[in-house]
Amino acid sequence: MFTGKDLNLRTQERTSDWLHAFMTPHNKGLLCAHLTAVLFGMTGILGALIQADPLLITFGRAVFACLSLYLAALFFKSQLHRNLNRALLLKLLFSGTMLGIHWLTFFIGIKAGGVAMATLGFASFPAFITILERVVLRDHVNLRSWILVLVVMLGLFLVSPELDLANQNTSGLLWGIVSGFAFAALAVSNRTYGKILDSVQVAFWQNLVVAMISLPFLSLIELHMTPSDWFWLAVLGTASTALAHFLFVSSLQYINARTAGLIIALEPVYAILVAWPLFGEEPTLKIIIGGILIIGAAVFPNPKSH
Repeated sequence: MFTGKDLNLRTQERTSDWLHAFMTPHNKGLLCAHLTAVLFGMTGILGALIQADPLLITFGRAVFACLSLYLAALFFKSQLHRNLNRALLLKLLFSGTMLGIHWLTFFIGIKAGGVAMATLGFASFPAFITILERVVLRDHVNLRSWILVLVVMLGLFLVSPELDLANQNTSGLLWGIVSGFAFAALAVSNRTYGKILDSVQVAFWQNLVVAMISLPFLSLIELHMTPSDWFWLAVLGTASTALAHFLFVSSLQYINARTAGLIIALEPVYAILVAWPLFGEEPTLKIIIGGILIIGAAVFPNPKSH
């Protein structure tokens, strides 16, 4: 006859066995990618809340992220300089530069056209990943993937209010698209590290590159920030950057860049749903249809992506 203690132990053992069976390497990658999507989805909201220049937000975000990742390296006993060589440093310099361009253009897009337009433009990045994986990594890309690229382009056309660069919404969308291309280059570049560098290392050095390349340009802008700006910037740098970046790089150790990109493409959904009541950015029917095409193409199941 089982006692309450025995039943509790058997329940814990079954739970442990279930978790062990569920958390396969592939599922770990999927979980990391989904958590990344949620945290990335808050980036646009925080960027809109911080009343500062996009360059200052980019620099501050990188600094807070570096501090957080350095503490994480101490906690996990990760040596940040382990396995580094000249070739890897050049790769980190390139990927860090892409990260900086991605952030800067994304925040410019938010300030110009709002959260919805910038995030929908950014959501085009899976299409760019498909193109870059074919051109740069010589991966095989099937016909379905190319069709989805065309669907994304159609969605972007519908989302665009008018072909006028003077229009703020159009400007925000275009900056978002540039941000999406830079993020795609970053995602594809991160695949080349393999198992040589761990997630904390990659994220730390990339954020350090962002901080270093943006620092000289701070003299060209106004450096005014309120206490609330500093608070939201800290949240942006720690949760939506350091933690999200760590999870994103971790996901690429188990799943390919295209699969991770398809999941993270859900970011605009979270961002738009929050921005609607918070900032009064009510999407029009045309934007909703275009957004469905963009996001739908991004998350459309691919047999090779499981």
